[in-house]
Amino acid sequence: MVKENAPMVRRSSSSEIDKFLGRAARTPALSDVKGRLIFAVDATMSRQPTWDRATEIQSDMFEVAQSIGALGVQLVYFRGRGEFEVSPWTTTPAQLAAHMRDVTCRSGFTQLRRVLMHAAEEARRTRVGALVYIGDCFEENPDAVAKAAGVLALTGVPAFMFHEGNDAVASATFREVARLTRGIYARFDQGAARQLRELLRAAAAYATGGSIGLRELGGRVGGETARLALLLADRR
Repeated sequence: MVKENAPMVRRSSSSEIDKFLGRAARTPALSDVKGRLIFAVDATMSRQPTWDRATEIQSDMFEVAQSIGALGVQLVYFRGRGEFEVSPWTTTPAQLAAHMRDVTCRSGFTQLRRVLMHAAEEARRTRVGALVYIGDCFEENPDAVAKAAGVLALTGVPAFMFHEGNDAVASATFREVARLTRGIYARFDQGAARQLRELLRAAAAYATGGSIGLRELGGRVGGETARLALLLADRR
């Protein structure tokens, strides 16, 4: 017998169940992804506009990877007084965006060395196709960072160092990290969402399909992607 005033239990309709199962079917399992990419972003105070743009366009990384194989992405960011956060691996843009929307930038110092060491540790546990780093300045010991880049190089993970702005100190260090890891250095202008989008798509193509995947994408879309494919070919 049903008690009076018992709470009503809403049953899902068949169409709602079908939609849920459809979404689940389109969500790649982490064990099935073809490539993994560590997405590291400087989240110190000056970075909020770029963080917001990256949140909006990060889905392009997953889109370009779909034609090659599913992509797993791990978000890494630092901010404030030594805060350093690492998300679980995600396989959809919605999951990554959810992590990114919860973050607000705070004043603090850069932690590039820590990013490189984390990427090396992660690569020892599982195969990582590439590290993407987005930043605009550098406030650390360059020798210590170069040493960490050398450790990452031993794992075979290239660093895609995407530099916003014109800071000369950051440019020199980012270029050296890219050189040591056989990765890529590329500069983009503040507010250049299209340029950042192309850079992220190129990194995803490499993480999923290697140099062949990046070269094929560059052949189709040209522009910045084709240029990066040529740069990486020269490093190999």
